[in-house]
Amino acid sequence: MKTGIKGIRRVSAVAVIAAGAVLSAGALAPVQAATVATPTITAKGGFVMNNGTGKALYTKAADTRLSTGSTTKIMTARVVLAQPNLNLDAKVTVQKAYSDYIVDNNWASSAKLIVGDKVTVRQLLYGLMLPSGCDAAYALADKFGTGSTRAARVKSFIGKMNSTAKSLGLTNTHFDSFDGIGHGANYSTPRDLTKLASSAMKYSTFRTVVKTKSTKQKVTTKSGGYRYMDWTNTNPLLGTYSGAIGVKTGSGPEAKYCLVFAATRNSKTVIGTVLASSSVDNRTADAKKLLNYGFAK
Repeated sequence: MKTGIKGIRRVSAVAVIAAGAVLSAGALAPVQAATVATPTITAKGGFVMNNGTGKALYTKAADTRLSTGSTTKIMTARVVLAQPNLNLDAKVTVQKAYSDYIVDNNWASSAKLIVGDKVTVRQLLYGLMLPSGCDAAYALADKFGTGSTRAARVKSFIGKMNSTAKSLGLTNTHFDSFDGIGHGANYSTPRDLTKLASSAMKYSTFRTVVKTKSTKQKVTTKSGGYRYMDWTNTNPLLGTYSGAIGVKTGSGPEAKYCLVFAATRNSKTVIGTVLASSSVDNRTADAKKLLNYGFAK
């Protein structure tokens, strides 16, 4: 069949119009966001969420019960800060029992509190969260528990830790110690610990303490003089990860290497947990991977 000049022009015009429509449609099509690869971590369990919305951003065995090590001390601090009419400047006299406890427990990290010194509750919180002092944890449990004996007060304080966990809906969490040196029933999950940390971060004192890299605290000695206590935060993210604001390390024979972490960038706060990582370095690497992933999401 022959096609005339007019017919050729007509076909060409239709083709140009069709091509233009396709180009226009392409120009208006939404740009698809690049897919962010899910990170691989060495930790047995991990969880990350948007602290503002509570939305989960990453999960790995997020509801598996694991030993928590010194991340337990987040709850120790949370219970103290929730006390009615709390006086952060109230002084506590360091007892021999606190230092003996350090000696008797090989895995107990210490704030190096000195018997007879008078330290404030605020200072004990720094001693608890920066060098991860089990002696500071003992002092706080003794101070804020109820009972006529030290053993009764400590038991009462641990009871408060568990009742707080229940009130926060942490259904896979249980404490049998004030510092993470457990007795067979001290456990939580990546999801629960993250929720606990998020709750603790609502207290301005907690936020101030856990983002502090190091501090020098003036305490009163038994003789009425004073000395300075130097404490450095065990959290390796502070000063090495942009936007890091906390929260707490943990370790132990069962717990391996744990880290509850939080960072803020561009008004977005990402908070999360890794439990039972294989080494200190891998714990840090795991946390950084999850933070990067959380911000990318």
